[in-house]
Amino acid sequence: MGGVATGVLAAIGAPAGPGLAADPVARTALTSDQALWLLKEGNGQFRMEAPYRAAQGRERRIELARGQAPFCVLVGCSDSRVPPELLFGRGLGELFIIRNAGNTIDTAALGSVEYGVGVLGCPLIVVLGHEACGAVAAAVDVVDRNATFPGVIGEMIQPIIPAVLAARSQSGDLLDNAVRMNARRVAGRLKMQSTVLQEALRQDRLKIIAARYDFDDGDVDWFEDI
Repeated sequence: MGGVATGVLAAIGAPAGPGLAADPVARTALTSDQALWLLKEGNGQFRMEAPYRAAQGRERRIELARGQAPFCVLVGCSDSRVPPELLFGRGLGELFIIRNAGNTIDTAALGSVEYGVGVLGCPLIVVLGHEACGAVAAAVDVVDRNATFPGVIGEMIQPIIPAVLAARSQSGDLLDNAVRMNARRVAGRLKMQSTVLQEALRQDRLKIIAARYDFDDGDVDWFEDI
């Protein structure tokens, strides 16, 4: 782990190669594994209530006015209890975040993910589900009780229903199994449906993983076998 930490610190402090984003800021020099290590380290500090040291002051704001070079695209839920920067101890300009109820992927979300990888050069995508997700619970209600919801909420949760159906064959808590399955399915869809991401994966410039956040202990469970 020490070698990874040394490489991460060097990558943060050093300018990247010639590839630039759509602004004058060089892309991150972090590898996929180094980016993942930073998130795991930050979550560990969050769980231990370590002092929050992420860069977010005036100097950092001035630096970021030139452009952004995040190291991770994070697809997360809109739930107010799941703020990615806090959970992973990150500061301004480090995470490129797409959030909606149920951490699903529609056209706008997929385009945003592709922008984060293809234009900004992020080497890591994380699809983050969480304990007791309300959107997944709603999908469970649709499957088990034929529930209906007002407005377009029903349409919003339709992409989650396959995860619920798949989770029904598993032992244990249906909702939690569906949360995990939904995160895995979204990560798998990203690998299958985007030529931009497939090219980055083929060139070993990208890793896509799913994860689940636990409210009670603040821990993130990583599913790296997508």
